[in-house]
Amino acid sequence: MKNKKWLLGVPRALFYYYYGPWWETFFQALGVEVVVSPPTSKEIMDLGVSLAVAEACLPVKVYYGHAAWLAGQVDALFVPRLVSVEKKSFICPKLMGLPDMLRAALKPCPPIIDTTVNLARQPEEGLTAAVQGMARAFGIKGSRVDLAMAAAEARYHAWLVGQQQGDSMAAADCREEEPASGVYRYGSSQGKESRDALQIGVIGHGYLIYDQYLGMDIPGKVKRLGGKVILPENLTTLQVETACRQLPKRLYWTLGRKIMGAALHLMEQENVAGLIHLTAFGCGPDSLVGDLAERYARRRGKPFLLLTLDEHTGEAGLNTRLEAFMDMLYRRRSA
Repeated sequence: MKNKKWLLGVPRALFYYYYGPWWETFFQALGVEVVVSPPTSKEIMDLGVSLAVAEACLPVKVYYGHAAWLAGQVDALFVPRLVSVEKKSFICPKLMGLPDMLRAALKPCPPIIDTTVNLARQPEEGLTAAVQGMARAFGIKGSRVDLAMAAAEARYHAWLVGQQQGDSMAAADCREEEPASGVYRYGSSQGKESRDALQIGVIGHGYLIYDQYLGMDIPGKVKRLGGKVILPENLTTLQVETACRQLPKRLYWTLGRKIMGAALHLMEQENVAGLIHLTAFGCGPDSLVGDLAERYARRRGKPFLLLTLDEHTGEAGLNTRLEAFMDMLYRRRSA
């Protein structure tokens, strides 16, 4: 790929909602033109469902759709083989196998840059190897890689700070576009909210919460029902890890531990009226984390609503459950 301006496709799904700013900045600093698929739509979801195996969870099926949308428009797809993004923790096995699954499903399939990211044992060495592998795919090495990595790290950390401070644009999407309407500033008054609006914790994977079509805009619905939304990304790593110390055993799923830590932290806040856990049907780690979070919420008397999504979920039924939950919280407060 050396000495050519290449178009690199990045699916707007799954870990794009966690590392999109890093990936885009890094490749752009290397001189690679990055093309990100559009926000999830019915067409993209239907395309993914038609390509993926039935056993896959909905976010993985949607990823297929985004990859297929990009396939005929780019020179290569960036689909990293994510094994681990931190020490002694791991990512869902389905994400590890995504490159191979896409090669089997997409016909024809463009070249896939499937750099392995494994920081489980030696984080610094693992990150260096992954970064060099990404750049090597384009025939780039040396100081250009170091400069690109520094630029990516700077933008990524600024993005994280924005999320923790409740920046709606940073939390809703990784790109500098119009922010999604369903994600709001944590702890601040929005629109016609009253000062005594209920504070609701909405927990779950970022690729569910921040994908408005896939996640059915749950934060936006809570806002329109008079609530203030608190998201896992609004919390610091210290808050999450401190809360996780209550568990008898360390969760080795990175995202599962983040969700569980956010849930435990929010349960301890008296001003948080209740929790909503958004999950995807067929997600193995979520089946454990969701049940564990619900047990802790029950012990502490904190209202807890589990919303499970798949491609057959009807929005009307989900709205009814959400409205009933909010009504219950208002009655509970006034009792």
